[in-house]
Amino acid sequence: MKRLIHIAILPLLAIAIAPYADAKESNKIPLTARGLELEKKFTKELESLRAEVVAALPPVNDAKKARFLEIRAKWNGLASPNKETPAAERKAMEDLQEKTQTQAMEAAGALLTDLTPVLSSNALDSKLIRIAILNHGTPHGLAEFAQQGPDEEKLLEKLFADEPLMRQILEAGGANGGEYGEAMQVYAAILKASERAREVGSIFQRLALGTSIHMPWLQEETKFVERDAAVEAGAEAPTLPPVDKKKGGVYGIVYVTQTSVAQVPRYLHYEKAFLDGELDPAFKDMTTWECRFITDSEYSNEDLAWTRKMMRIYRPDHITTEDTKWRYVRLIKSDVPYCTTTHDPSLGTKAQMEIALGGICGRRAFLGRLTSRAFGIPSRASTQTAHGAMCHWSPKGWVICLGAWWSSAYCGPQDGLDFLLDSQAREFEADYQQVLRAQWIGDACDEEDVKIARGQFSKGGGFWDSLALLKKQIVVKQAEVKALELAGGMKLGESDELLGDEQGEDIEIPDADKEIKISDTGTITVPAVACYSPRKSSDRILFLKSWDKGYQLHYSRLGQRPELFKYNIEVPTDGEYELTSMAATVSPNIEVLVRVNRDEPVSFAMPYTHGLWDTSKPLKMKLTQGRNVISVTARTPNRGVSIKNWQLKPVK
Repeated sequence: MKRLIHIAILPLLAIAIAPYADAKESNKIPLTARGLELEKKFTKELESLRAEVVAALPPVNDAKKARFLEIRAKWNGLASPNKETPAAERKAMEDLQEKTQTQAMEAAGALLTDLTPVLSSNALDSKLIRIAILNHGTPHGLAEFAQQGPDEEKLLEKLFADEPLMRQILEAGGANGGEYGEAMQVYAAILKASERAREVGSIFQRLALGTSIHMPWLQEETKFVERDAAVEAGAEAPTLPPVDKKKGGVYGIVYVTQTSVAQVPRYLHYEKAFLDGELDPAFKDMTTWECRFITDSEYSNEDLAWTRKMMRIYRPDHITTEDTKWRYVRLIKSDVPYCTTTHDPSLGTKAQMEIALGGICGRRAFLGRLTSRAFGIPSRASTQTAHGAMCHWSPKGWVICLGAWWSSAYCGPQDGLDFLLDSQAREFEADYQQVLRAQWIGDACDEEDVKIARGQFSKGGGFWDSLALLKKQIVVKQAEVKALELAGGMKLGESDELLGDEQGEDIEIPDADKEIKISDTGTITVPAVACYSPRKSSDRILFLKSWDKGYQLHYSRLGQRPELFKYNIEVPTDGEYELTSMAATVSPNIEVLVRVNRDEPVSFAMPYTHGLWDTSKPLKMKLTQGRNVISVTARTPNRGVSIKNWQLKPVK
């Protein structure tokens, strides 16, 4: 038996587990003479440890165990309703499921009370931990890695000599695909490159290890799989053929992360970003398990850095919002149109191009994960049938954005409900240790794992692993943990429909930040927020506090209808002026309409700035001495633009 530790995998691949288990077996690399010796050694150690643990286990009440297994067998045989199931039949099936689940919890509770001493004790941990890694990595897989040379052998020896490290790895979900040797390679490389990563228990060390166990392939050893256009468009991917791990692609049930960024520079990128104060305040407290869902972005380090900088300038409100379900991800709602997915590399980097062009669900989900991970927030795919969505960590629990509920979601081989349950149970550390020990004992007894695949979640499994599942369910139920409501759901995931919460926050802007100034040369600088109409934010015109200093105005691409914002400007003398704006845009070809007094509106081109501040080309206009009214609006549909100020420069 080889435990399939909960892992994050390539977004949007809707593929069952079974083909990959077979693929791994068919892709075994032949062992050398040394490899065969090592496989024999690992096999003997695993068998010996299993025998010792089984002999040390306390007796289990036969009647209680039989009752539990009877109910589990009943649960395994229950069918689930589908879209075509009639309402009455659906209700009956759901009632039976609820009744059976309650019975299973009661039976498990009675057993867990009896087994609390062994599940709460660390007496067997040193053996259980080794068993879990030998079982997950498999004697053949570990030997396959170690036979490459003395350095590889030493890496595994170092792992097995470091019990705290093994425990930390297992608590964080284990190495992707059982690749413990490759993970140790990456971890050693990161520790060599970063002194801070060697600070055991620090966020740096947790991030280094999370990165290593989640991305266990070095850049030079992997050819990365191209993303299928249909997948990006939200369709289900075809089954991928088995491939050799040294050629990249799928190995076991692991999907190679689509990035050309090696793990060491990726780790160093986040280390620097954290030290520079660019990440979310919660980042410093992320667990190793949470860290593994931060660094595995398919976007480049350049895109990650740009995303942080762009959002601080273009939409700082999405960083500071108290709505943590939408924090960072709200940029997708506000500024990434739902439209046909197209490509134009001339628009900038991958992320810049995708935000500029918009796209349907797949692209928007990818970008939602980018905005979260850029700020150090864990994020995963939350794929649904023919639809791409995403989920991310929040202080109150993981939440799905841009898609349907957890019961409709899956992350590669892992069902959405399984991931949700695991994330909730992990909040109760002492109880979760009992969950892990029950799973490890299941490994020691060579039992079948409970299934985690979409449509099969919680079915099957041996006695101890089933008990571990029920322990998680009991803990979550007793603590009355509630899953967060959907953030937008399918209504937003596949449309630009408004949700009714677009109106900006009312903020008090000091008079000094609205002061219109005239320089010695006669240039008039008008803060964008100095308009006399409107005075409050709406769903179209937002007054925002800038990230660095001062304030800015944002004209949104969303909103019920176009709106005007107007300025009263006192001009000292009649004459011709050049109007420019300090603006930030994330899309090209943006024009607003500018009207001076009662003249006809004229088009004013905003620069494509990749979300950074830049000055527009000038627009010449005639102003008269005294008060002039300048009005600005945009035709719909439009793209968003943030404006810091306007300048009127006299034409000599």
